[in-house]
Amino acid sequence: MNEQAARKVDRKLLELLVCPVTKTTLEYDAERQELISRAARLAYPIRDGIPIMLPEEARKLEE
Repeated sequence: MNEQAARKVDRKLLELLVCPVTKTTLEYDAERQELISRAARLAYPIRDGIPIMLPEEARKLEE
């Protein structure tokens, strides 16, 4: 799989996903390849085009 294909995330999938902690919508950060939950203050990584929706894998957002 080439890098560009790996970084592409299905838009329909993004519309369906919610934060597993707060059940709120997520913002897609294409540059950082993360899904952002403002409510939980977490950034979930996207690896090889697959969102990793585990709170223990998420990066805590700074204030």
